[in-house]
Amino acid sequence: MKHSRRHAAAALALAGAAAGGAGGVAAQESAGAVTLYGRLNTAVEHVGASGEGPSLSASRLSNYRSVFGFRGEEDLGGGLKAVWQVESAVSLDTGGGTLAGRDTRLGLAGPWGTLFAGTWTLPYTASTSGFDPFYPTTAGYMSLMGNGSAPSTDHLIDTSSFDRRQRNQVQYWSPAWHGLSARLAHGLSEERPDDGRRPRLASGSLTWEGSGLTLTAAHERHHEYQAPDTRDTASKLGVAYRAGPARLAAMVERLRYETATGTLRRNAWYLSAVVRLGAGSLRAGYTRAGDGRGDAAETVGFFRSGAGTGASQLTVGYEHELSKRTAVYAYASRIANERAALYDFAINELGIAPGQRPRVLALGLRHQF
Repeated sequence: MKHSRRHAAAALALAGAAAGGAGGVAAQESAGAVTLYGRLNTAVEHVGASGEGPSLSASRLSNYRSVFGFRGEEDLGGGLKAVWQVESAVSLDTGGGTLAGRDTRLGLAGPWGTLFAGTWTLPYTASTSGFDPFYPTTAGYMSLMGNGSAPSTDHLIDTSSFDRRQRNQVQYWSPAWHGLSARLAHGLSEERPDDGRRPRLASGSLTWEGSGLTLTAAHERHHEYQAPDTRDTASKLGVAYRAGPARLAAMVERLRYETATGTLRRNAWYLSAVVRLGAGSLRAGYTRAGDGRGDAAETVGFFRSGAGTGASQLTVGYEHELSKRTAVYAYASRIANERAALYDFAINELGIAPGQRPRVLALGLRHQF
């Protein structure tokens, strides 16, 4: 990263000089180290869906949440630091992007932990995203786990998803204590919909790591997302174990929604395995979501109540490292919806009819800098 840091520092110094002459350069020199980083991730996909409904078959180029960002810190003395990051989305397939639309923050860090504000991945999502070897691609487990994906959202957008990067929030990360650490987040109530709701959220996780083992528990609560005076909750437990060239992971999750007509709940579980073979690795993931239950009449995200609303997803793939920063990979994934189920890919969805079974075959390239 030394080469990248030199370029980033030079660019910022020039900007400072343009804004304030020699004083701007001096301010930049005292601002601390700045790191330029990014991830470019794309794949050629062939997608389709079987079963009753509209015919779906296409080849496409898909972007897998490519990013470009700057981050840094400043030593304030006494063990205190200012920390900051500005991360932007990059769309390799369309040439677009969103400035500061991803993990972006400003905060303070010290022996007591890290406290920051901004737009950031919530603790509930972050606690197990690393368990999925296909995250964040079209085949990611968010199709079933978490009920969809919200890459950058607020309290009025993607109100069904528990896989979220939330705007207008404050987070606290504790320091590690004998391998144990916690993360807490509060999404501020800024939106004011016309029906009088004051939506907000709270998210938290507790993780222990040691001797190749990771244990995590997470919970998230959404207040007045579906209707006035309602609560939506998600809870999960996860475990991952690394032994030699293999890593195994498992998690269970329970989602519960309160809607205008009643309650809706669903249980799901997930298993994954990664086995290294020299410069490559074999990867597999399997998810099972049970039937939706409860008296709610609404469809919330990808699921609803009733018989035949469960689904499973199987993904297998291989990744080969061309260098420490560049990899080529291939995978195949299929969601097996029951007759009344509506699960679709959470990223780059197809738009399916009940009971259809979406599938994807992908060949991709990823580079990190």
